[in-house]
Amino acid sequence: MSVHFHEEDLPDGLQLQDGPVAIDTEAMGLMPGRDRLCLVQLSDGRGDEHLVRFGPGSDYSAPNLKALLVDPDRIKIYHFARFDIAIMRAYLNVMAAPVYCTRTASRLVRTYTDRHGLKELVKEMLGQDLSKQQQTSDWGAPEISDAQREYAASDVRYLHALKEKLDVRLARENRTDLAQACFDFLPARAMLDLAGWPEEDIFAHV
Repeated sequence: MSVHFHEEDLPDGLQLQDGPVAIDTEAMGLMPGRDRLCLVQLSDGRGDEHLVRFGPGSDYSAPNLKALLVDPDRIKIYHFARFDIAIMRAYLNVMAAPVYCTRTASRLVRTYTDRHGLKELVKEMLGQDLSKQQQTSDWGAPEISDAQREYAASDVRYLHALKEKLDVRLARENRTDLAQACFDFLPARAMLDLAGWPEEDIFAHV
C-alpha cells in the first residue's frame, strides 16, 4: 500500500483498476469560490492512493484527472459528495458523476445515531481507527507534510469497503432505490449550493 503524490494532474499512462473510484478533496475552507481547491485524492480500491495537489496559481487544466472524473462508466464514491462535487465543479469545471455518497447512505440506514462522520463510520463498520488531527491543517502550504498526506489518503482508503457494507444494509432495509435517487440528485444539490441556495429548501411550501 503506497501513497502517490502528484502535482497539478495525474501522470500520463496511470492505470487504475476498472470500477468505482473513491474521491475526496481538501480545500482552504468550505466555501467554493472563496476557498481554493488544494488537493484531490483518489483510490481504485486496490490499496494505493493518489493525491493531486494544485498550487495557488493553478489553471486547474488537469486533463487526465478530469477524464477520470467525467467517465460515465465509473461510479465516484465520496463520503460527503455534496461538497466535493461542488468544489470540483467550481475549480475543475467538471461534474464528477455518477455518484455514491457513504454519508448519505449512512443517514438512510444508521438512523439509530446522529454520528455520520467518516471516523465514526469506519470505526463501527470496519473496526478501524482514523486520525482526524490534520483535518483543519493548512492545505495551501508550500509543502504538504507526511502527516497531511497520510490523512488525505485515509479519507479515500476505506470508501470501497464502506460502500459494500452500506449496500448490504440498504438492501436489508429496502432503501436501495431511495438511496440511488438521492445519489442521482446530488449533482443538482451541489449546483444549487454554487448558485446561492446552500441552505434554503426550494421544495418547501413556505
